[in-house]
Amino acid sequence: MSSDRATAEPASAPPPQQGSGEDEDEAYAKHKKVYPREVHGIFASLRTLGVAVLLGLYYGVAWLPWEGHQAVLLDLPARKFYIFGLTFWPQDFFYFAWLLIIAALALFYVTALAGRLWCGYACPQTVWTEIFLWIERKVEGSRNQQIKRDKSDITAAKFRVKATKHFIWLAFSLFTGFTFVGYFTPIRELAVSFVNWNLGPWETFWIFFYGFATYGNAGWMREQVCIYMCPYARFQAAMFDKDTLVIAYDEERGEPRGSRKKASDPRQSGLGDCVDCTLCVQVCPTGIDIRDGLQYECIGCAACIDVCDQVMDKMGYEKGLVRYTTEHAMAGIHTDIVRPRTIMYTILLAALAIGLIYAIGQRIPLELDILRDRNSLYRKTSEGLVENVYILKVVNMDEQAHRYSLEVSGLEGLELIMSNPVIKASGGEVLSVPVSLRVDPIVLERTANEIEFTISADDNAELRRTETARFLGPAMAR
Repeated sequence: MSSDRATAEPASAPPPQQGSGEDEDEAYAKHKKVYPREVHGIFASLRTLGVAVLLGLYYGVAWLPWEGHQAVLLDLPARKFYIFGLTFWPQDFFYFAWLLIIAALALFYVTALAGRLWCGYACPQTVWTEIFLWIERKVEGSRNQQIKRDKSDITAAKFRVKATKHFIWLAFSLFTGFTFVGYFTPIRELAVSFVNWNLGPWETFWIFFYGFATYGNAGWMREQVCIYMCPYARFQAAMFDKDTLVIAYDEERGEPRGSRKKASDPRQSGLGDCVDCTLCVQVCPTGIDIRDGLQYECIGCAACIDVCDQVMDKMGYEKGLVRYTTEHAMAGIHTDIVRPRTIMYTILLAALAIGLIYAIGQRIPLELDILRDRNSLYRKTSEGLVENVYILKVVNMDEQAHRYSLEVSGLEGLELIMSNPVIKASGGEVLSVPVSLRVDPIVLERTANEIEFTISADDNAELRRTETARFLGPAMAR
């Protein structure tokens, strides 16, 4: 059994002396690199599966065609956002805000139920860090080999290994940045431009910016992002209760800890089940000791559970010395999954999700904006009629071309005058349609009168939009 302790948490380090000036404040402690040990087990397999699925979606969906366009494309210059079979416009931004609210509530819900499950298995920082650690192990070797190499003097072999690792990291990071930009610029066109080195300035900037951000966060900063930069770790305690699933060390069963021979009876030696191998510390990606209790640095990845269960197997002890559990379960109290907090989150999430699906299903891909002529409030024609001039902004948010009819109502005898009575817009086209309205002043009861413009597609009765406007004129005495 290895007795090598994690570099980030040396057990033999003496406590700082008051007034010594060294490590008086953890915020100013010098960073010590964490070398997570490779671990295998059910939770490690689940984490690997999560990484494969999430990165597969990230890198794969960008190349997926859909009905003549990229499946997911946020086309900012054209102000159109393709999400598979749906096309959204800036006017639909509130759907995105709605989705963000659902995502935030879902995160709170998962946290209330299962603690930092998101952090350990799905957070982008965790996902990309896992890939970078995998690359590092393939190039530099095991944890002990990495520690030994970092402590050794610079040699040609050491430089070659380090350079190879960073070259692969940088290449993978740039590919990540390239894929990110590919969600805003059609990725096939972007690939051709990249090969011909004909990228635009903004595309080049964002590829390198996002690439180096990935390289810095996943390659260099790693656990520091989770510990110091991520706000989620700071306020997660407000969403925890004694029924929240957390990773915990069974202190009553494990203490007092100590090394022993496999064949010995720990009870006769006055020992608990913990053999003090420190493997739970060595596999931790944030370098903490789970035996010190629940800590905000714990990301819930369960690496310590996998390795501890392996040690318990080898020693012939029962698994679960470190396990997923709740504070109530540790105290011998029944854990309630269904409780007011989870009920509230379930109702809110269901209502918001159903509402969003219904709203998108009932969405009308047609927009009508009415702008008044600001040069004059109104004018009188030679026939004595009062005239108002408007500019109608017609946005065909559908991918198909449509021919529209325009109607106006709200005043008796209201006359609609258009230079071109045919309103025809191709898919995604924005039209500016000037119109004039005339009416006999005798029907005007006030200076500002409410009217309605109604535009409808000739080939689809469901494409219909009505907007109100004001018709101005002199109020006629009755």
